[in-house]
Amino acid sequence: MWRFLIVENNPKPLNYVPFVYGRIEEWRNRPIEGWHPYVYLDGIVLKRAWGGEVKNISVLVAVGVNSEGFREILGVAEGPKEDKSGWQTFLRSLKERGLKGVRLVVSDKCLGLVESVAELYPEADWQWCTVHFYRDTWKEVPSTKVKAVAAMLKAIHAQEDREAALKKAEDVVAKLIAMKLPKAADQVRTTIEETLSYMNYPREHWRNLRTNNPLERLMREIRRRTRVVGAFPDGQSALMLSAARLRHVASTHWGTRRYMDMERLRHYEKETQQAATAG
Repeated sequence: MWRFLIVENNPKPLNYVPFVYGRIEEWRNRPIEGWHPYVYLDGIVLKRAWGGEVKNISVLVAVGVNSEGFREILGVAEGPKEDKSGWQTFLRSLKERGLKGVRLVVSDKCLGLVESVAELYPEADWQWCTVHFYRDTWKEVPSTKVKAVAAMLKAIHAQEDREAALKKAEDVVAKLIAMKLPKAADQVRTTIEETLSYMNYPREHWRNLRTNNPLERLMREIRRRTRVVGAFPDGQSALMLSAARLRHVASTHWGTRRYMDMERLRHYEKETQQAATAG
């Protein structure tokens, strides 16, 4: 009697599993070709249950925008947890596979992630996702004042340039202190510049660079697919299901539709270089 595995909604016999895993592993470890100026990083925590013990496992994902403006899923890997060791190993594997030309990395402020980016891609800027910055700041704000503070924070990132944004941040800090929210004020004062790195790039790209939303949509898709499983027997099975879904998404219009006009970046870099030479 055959036993079956559901792969992308199609029943397959279990002797099909090694073939599927082999194809997924081949895709995960393929060479990364070309340049990827923009890279998004994120992780998702899933459950592993074995022998009556339930533990967390992390699946780390990297998405890049290549020099032609198309999005690519650059890598997906298992990490025991989202710590510096896990991110270092993941980023090192991306570099060994050929990831280069990275100008800006967009992510949450995960433990060890920022340090790992600085070590392995020291030439790249780092952008703290503004949505995560807002959420972290709201933790220091009573629920009755979150709406007002949210509007204040969003006003910072609505400014026309970095100088205006920093000036607006000073005004927001003063208002937060007046509202007797010193911890929120300190959060804005000490970390706001980490959320403004996107302003060093073409204005036409700002909307897509100031948050990690493009990658978070993929993570929600993984969550939707893995929720029906509950707890996985091991990290490998969690990784394979996540990677299979990402591989499928990459083959759809998600990966074949141009996401950004990268001529804007090339033109911006040329103007910046000319201005620096003239100065």
